[in-house]
Amino acid sequence: MQTVISPIDEQSLERAKNIISSGGLVAFPTETVYGLGADALNEEAVRLIYATKGRPSDNPLIVHVHKDFDITRLVCDIPGYARLLAEAFLPGPLTMVYKSRGVVCPAVSCGLDTLAVRVPSHDGAQRFLSYLDIPVAAPSANVSKHVSPVTARHVYDDLNGKIQLILDGGKCAGGIESTVLDCTGKVPCILRSGLITRDMVAQVAGECDEYHMAAGEKVRSPGMKYKHYSPRCKTALFKYEDRFLALDRYRECTAQGSRAVIMCDDAVAADMEDARILSLGSSESDIASNLYDKLREGEKIADIIIAVAPLKQDGVMVGVMNRLTKACG
Repeated sequence: MQTVISPIDEQSLERAKNIISSGGLVAFPTETVYGLGADALNEEAVRLIYATKGRPSDNPLIVHVHKDFDITRLVCDIPGYARLLAEAFLPGPLTMVYKSRGVVCPAVSCGLDTLAVRVPSHDGAQRFLSYLDIPVAAPSANVSKHVSPVTARHVYDDLNGKIQLILDGGKCAGGIESTVLDCTGKVPCILRSGLITRDMVAQVAGECDEYHMAAGEKVRSPGMKYKHYSPRCKTALFKYEDRFLALDRYRECTAQGSRAVIMCDDAVAADMEDARILSLGSSESDIASNLYDKLREGEKIADIIIAVAPLKQDGVMVGVMNRLTKACG
């Protein structure tokens, strides 16, 4: 199978529609990461997502829809706070979990009676979803457990020969996956942290809980259980207060002939002397946006990525640390 990267235009959208309607897969950009999309109403197409990625079959998917799609066709029992949150943050990097009407195929939710729905803000995603006008099931467009893709080339590197079309919408600005919010209870509850923080949700909804999965419990959201975001090289993760130990580790590795890099924010980089740095930037948004890009860069140029956590770890950094820990911890 030949894989083509195409800019998003009328011709590529028509081809994408034909592929999806035939039960195939199309990679498309969002503001967070690239998604691997299939018709959420087509059981065989959804199962093809799992097979193509090598994704565990008990790890549920998120359904993506355009901004004018009536989600009450798919879900029910939408609480008042969810409507307020949708007005505040959608389209945007927020996935909301509701009680499902059972319209989409069972493989999407892995047998759960809930459905995760997302309305991405990326213009290319909106054009793609509007052109199809159906619910599109989509995890990240990469091989399972590898670093999530934030460029079309990242998708190609993982899925070349496995899918026909990658819609190129440039680099994803957000950089980490959407916040997943359980909206089936009296209070919204974060299942996966992201760019929409717990404080941001609470400011709109009045309060917000954060879920912690118990051992042996069934997965309720992507990103809760399995190893994720991992580069194809050795990794090590150091706390901010142990940053000089990271520098010692770097020197040990280079003295032994290993190609080593230190991945950190600009504040930490200032203490790393002559070490080779993969810079994540300075601001929270920079660090989130650059994380996966630098992990993928690092696996190509180094035998080991030595990551140092930033000093600030609240707000958006909760989501960043979740990914960083799973990738390098």
